[in-house]
This record gives sequence, C-alpha cells and structure tokens, in this order.
Amino acid sequence: MKYTKATNYALHTLAYMMMHDKTDNLNLQTLAKHFNISAPYLSKILTQLVKANLIQSTSGVNGGYVLRKKKEDISFMDVIKATEGTGALFNCEFHEEGECRIDKVMAEAEEVLETYLQNKKLYEVVQESVCKKECRE
Repeated sequence: MKYTKATNYALHTLAYMMMHDKTDNLNLQTLAKHFNISAPYLSKILTQLVKANLIQSTSGVNGGYVLRKKKEDISFMDVIKATEGTGALFNCEFHEEGECRIDKVMAEAEEVLETYLQNKKLYEVVQESVCKKECRE
C-alpha cells in the first residue's frame, strides 16, 4: 500500500499549522515556500482539507488558512480520507462460488489499519516533536 504525495504534504502541512497555531492565517505562498512545492499543487491539497472541514480559508490581503477542527481532534485517518477518499484499498477480481475468500482477509486488515489511524491523532506526533526540541534546551 502506498499513499500519494498529496497525503504526505497534507499531513505535514497540518502538522506545520498545528506548530504555528496562532490567530494569523498562514498564506499559500508561505506554506508552499516552506515545503518547497508549487503553490498551485498545494492549493489543490488545501482545497481538499477545506472540503473535509479540517481547515478553513479566508480571502483577502490578510487571508490564508487556519485550522477549523480542534487540533487535538484531527486524526491521521481524517487527513487520509480527505486526500485519498474512502474507497477500499483492495477489490477482489476473482470469485469462487460467489465469494472471494481473499477479500475477507483484506477487508479485516483494512479495518484494523483504519481503526489505528483513526485513533492516532496528528497533534500527538507534533507535541512529541516539539517536546524533543524544547526539552533538550
């Protein structure tokens, strides 16, 4: 299984937003420059996060992006669903006697993975990272 680059950038962008959680909006250019990716590409990813109600966008001179959902509530699975969608990872192509025995195992594995990623909050990882930096100083 492999997630797209969009999911990678979405997770890192939200983590960055959590570390810089303040009242100011983070603008597209600042975020794109920080991650060294094109603004149009990042804009598409941010649009997906807006549609998933994880962040909100504000237009205008002081516009940009800010977290919409509480940072403590954003799970890895929330972000993955926003960028990858909600379809099954495995689709059985071969059916014996009307069923696919392999599909059952794959569906169970996906359920375990989804539960784990739904329970794992992105902010927990951000906090660990911030503590490692600050706790050494």
